[in-house]
Amino acid sequence: MMKAAKYPICKRYEGNPILTGKDFPAEADIKNVFNSGIVKHNGKYLMICRVENSALLDRFWIAESADGYHFKPWPKPMDMPHDDPLFKQYSSSMYYDPRVTKIGDTFYMVHAAHSGHTCRLSLMKTKDFKKVQWMGFISETDNRNGVLFPEKINGLYARLDRPNTGSNNGDIWISYSPDLVYWGKSECVFRNWEGIRWAWTKIGAGAVPIRTKEGWLTIFHGVRTQCHSHYVYQLGVCLLDLKDPAKVKAMAEDAILIPEEQYELVGQTPSVVFTCGAVVEDNGEVKIYYGGADTVQCVATTSVQRLIDACHNR
Repeated sequence: MMKAAKYPICKRYEGNPILTGKDFPAEADIKNVFNSGIVKHNGKYLMICRVENSALLDRFWIAESADGYHFKPWPKPMDMPHDDPLFKQYSSSMYYDPRVTKIGDTFYMVHAAHSGHTCRLSLMKTKDFKKVQWMGFISETDNRNGVLFPEKINGLYARLDRPNTGSNNGDIWISYSPDLVYWGKSECVFRNWEGIRWAWTKIGAGAVPIRTKEGWLTIFHGVRTQCHSHYVYQLGVCLLDLKDPAKVKAMAEDAILIPEEQYELVGQTPSVVFTCGAVVEDNGEVKIYYGGADTVQCVATTSVQRLIDACHNR
């Protein structure tokens, strides 16, 4: 008989939320900050924040921290290729949910871009977060939740994503590329209802996969529909095979983080915890950065071993 996971798997930071719209320059009129990517660079935590103003205009805005908890936004948002006709056309509605992966000495940011053509994946790269280069769109329409693996697999770059399949449901897929621009060899990793009793509506990749000796530790979000129309977003974790990440080796039966606190239950989108990034510390601690109710930015802590144990439901 499978044992239930020990609790808590993740511990919320008692100072949550760690960022709100009020932390940004007043003239920017930022109302919401959530679903932010994160990296550690030169000893500093750099959070690529998704922010919205009162007109729901999206921007990416970097905030910096020395300890991973207390963040200070940079003076102005990131420069984005708003003058590029192609970028303008396919991100005319909004761009959002940045996920940042370091490969070699370069940081790559995959993000969603929305327009009248629905959602596509876009790719940026940088070495210092001051000068950013747009590499173009890397998916067709109706695809989101893209995140790059931190190393090549069998000689190819690898990406998790969530193409919609003609309905509101969505599963996690993997694709491969020789150059980060052209993608193929796509396979479904797992479906939203396979072994996830709490996420029967849709699932999507979250933080950058973490390499462990047991497999790629992968934190994802799962969604269930409550009372016909209300979405509830939670976080789960699984282990993917190191050499063939289309294969799931183990998966936690239980969600590792569910909306319980006021800042997760109440906001512009109620009942949401949603991650775009995590940082693994040298001692094995994992800081999971997540948005609460599409309104504020939060963090919870766990460990690599605790997550692996959760995947094995022990």
